[in-house]
Amino acid sequence: MSVVRRCSRTACRQPAVFTLTYVYADSTAVLGPLAAYVEPHCYDLCAMHAERLTAPRGWEVVRLPADNTGGGPGSDDLEALANAVREAARPPAVDRPVGQGVETHRRGHLRVVKSEPPQRADRPSARPSRDA
Repeated sequence: MSVVRRCSRTACRQPAVFTLTYVYADSTAVLGPLAAYVEPHCYDLCAMHAERLTAPRGWEVVRLPADNTGGGPGSDDLEALANAVREAARPPAVDRPVGQGVETHRRGHLRVVKSEPPQRADRPSARPSRDA
C-alpha cells in the first residue's frame, strides 16, 4: 500500500511535491524536491503552494530544481544545501591573542572557551637542585 504525502497547508488536499526547510540562523528558506521521509521541522508543499511561497522580510528563498529524472542526486541534498549555507555564513577563523583561551565549541553567537594561563618567562621551569 502506497501512502501519498499531502501538502502541509491547511485544507489543501493536493499531493506534496516539494519540501520546505527553514535555516533560522541564516534567515533562509530552502525549497527543494520532496524529501524521502517526513521530517518534524520541514513542510511538504504541493506545486501551487510552492510556487506562491514568499519568505518574511529580510529572508532569502533558495529554490532547488525539482528532480524529474529520478536518477539524480539523493534525498539528502536539501540538508546538504542548508549545511553549506550555514558554513558559508560562519566568520573566518581569527588568530587569538596569547593568554586569551582556546575556543572549543561554538553554537550560534555563543562560544565555549577553555582558559589557558599565560606563559611566564621570569619563572624557572625546573626546581633548584639541593646539591648546594
